[in-house]
Amino acid sequence: MPVTESAVLEALSHVQEPELGGDLVTRNMIRDLRIDGATVAFQIELTTPACPLKDEIESRVHKALDPIGVESIELTWGASVRRATPRTAEQLLPNVKNVIAVASGKGGVGKSTVSVNLAVALARDGAKVGLLDADITGPNIPLMLGLEGQPGKSGDNKIAPMTRHGVKAISIQFFVPAGQPIIWRGPLVGGAITQFLRDVDWGDLDYLVVDLPPGTSDAQLTLAQAVPISGAVLVTTPQEVSLLDVEKALAMFKRLSVPVLGLVENMTALACPHCGEMIELFGRGGGERFAREHDLELLGGIPLDITVRQGGDVGVPAVAQREPGPAAQAFTTIARTIAARMSVRAAQGAGQPVLTVS
Repeated sequence: MPVTESAVLEALSHVQEPELGGDLVTRNMIRDLRIDGATVAFQIELTTPACPLKDEIESRVHKALDPIGVESIELTWGASVRRATPRTAEQLLPNVKNVIAVASGKGGVGKSTVSVNLAVALARDGAKVGLLDADITGPNIPLMLGLEGQPGKSGDNKIAPMTRHGVKAISIQFFVPAGQPIIWRGPLVGGAITQFLRDVDWGDLDYLVVDLPPGTSDAQLTLAQAVPISGAVLVTTPQEVSLLDVEKALAMFKRLSVPVLGLVENMTALACPHCGEMIELFGRGGGERFAREHDLELLGGIPLDITVRQGGDVGVPAVAQREPGPAAQAFTTIARTIAARMSVRAAQGAGQPVLTVS
């Protein structure tokens, strides 16, 4: 029997979207369907290019189409990222679909490292990504991305962000001499963040990652009041002193009605270079226990990896290195998990059903 369009669509109507639920046809995810004998070509339109379940979807597609005589499948992927939080044109960043705040309770837990690798991982998967360095008094993003110099002006006389590794970035460090301290009171810090939101030509972005300073003060309040934050990612290390402070950050976001996407545990363990044994320098299971006690998702753990430090010092993040270490895969997996959670939130906000499908 010849393969027909109706037969293909009928078969694909039984393929469930693993994250959102519902089938590919009902969700209007099948595009540009073409049939040539027993060869079928089409595109699946995802809700994020960083979808972590592409392999699962492709496997289900093959299982559905094999019984109807399809011998070859030419599958391509597209993506259309949706807003997880409604935004009006009058608000700042009308062309930015999702703002992701990366925060911690205390310094030194690797929050900026997570921000940079999250942004670059999303960009490498095909998303349009920006990175705002909101740590005004301790900016590190330019060094970690390998950016130098000063931004120029865009066509509409706004600040043009600098681009590296596919990510548009802005930082106060671009505008001050190297080594000069920024000794500002809170209102000036808030004003700088507002200016970066208002006066930078971000263009159309799927995700704007905001690297917040540690603590619960002016920068966090300014961001929450200036733009709808689609979700916050909390970063901690396993030891108790870090967990004590990240609990305060969690309470702050709850008070500000900002949804928390989950927790990232950094510096989880070190693999011994001689025997391969995992050495838990900062304790064990702290992040998992905290997530369980506070009904949070543990987005993943990042092992201690020398390539992360080396890359951060020379402007090549772990996920962008030619020979990535063990932390790179963890960063990529976490980035895709965050993107998937944002897609679910967007579907919920649009009134679409979100089902758990096995």
